[in-house]
Amino acid sequence: MIVERLAQILDQLGAEWLLYLLLFLSITSVALVIERILFFRRNAVPVAKLQQSLLKALGDGRDEAAKVLEPYEGMEAQVALAGVEEMHRGAAATEEVMAARAAVEKLRYERFLGFLGSLGANAPFIGLLGTVIGIMGAFADLKQSMGGEVDANRTQAIMGSISEALVATAVGLIVAIPAVWAYNQLKGRIKVVQGNTAALGSIVLAHVKSTGPETQTLDSDQG
Repeated sequence: MIVERLAQILDQLGAEWLLYLLLFLSITSVALVIERILFFRRNAVPVAKLQQSLLKALGDGRDEAAKVLEPYEGMEAQVALAGVEEMHRGAAATEEVMAARAAVEKLRYERFLGFLGSLGANAPFIGLLGTVIGIMGAFADLKQSMGGEVDANRTQAIMGSISEALVATAVGLIVAIPAVWAYNQLKGRIKVVQGNTAALGSIVLAHVKSTGPETQTLDSDQG
């Protein structure tokens, strides 16, 4: 009884609303991917050039090093800047501050990635649900036609329903594949940024270890 009731409810709902849901999710994912691409472009940092400038500026004191890093909003520069601002406190404190800032920046860079990952994992199942509902409806029509004559038009309609039901699975895959690709590309981009961040942070940390916090304090006071 319960199974029949659920089947009736699903048959009444149909699979069309799932296709609209997948379309909405697809449009949303495209918008989020574009937003992330623009985000990475806005926060791009010329790491190779910045490394050379930072090495030179660190020799001139904390303030000069900060001036080199401040124009950039990317993770690499912001983490290094956080370290530069705390150089006078010593290597351990500098390292901890940079690690904390890197964690905050990581959240900013990974924004919306959870949605893309979930969409890539679940869109095929949404499409499959639409297919199951559609096929259930087709079999229900077939069951009704078994009591009387099954003409060619009726058979064609049932086959058409099955064909339309399979479209839902295809749409689910069409939505999922680009989402998974974009997710992997963005995760790879973040790993590169994190590697560059670690490189700049190491430069700051090495300078603090080689000069000591006392020198940094004197440089700051003189500035």
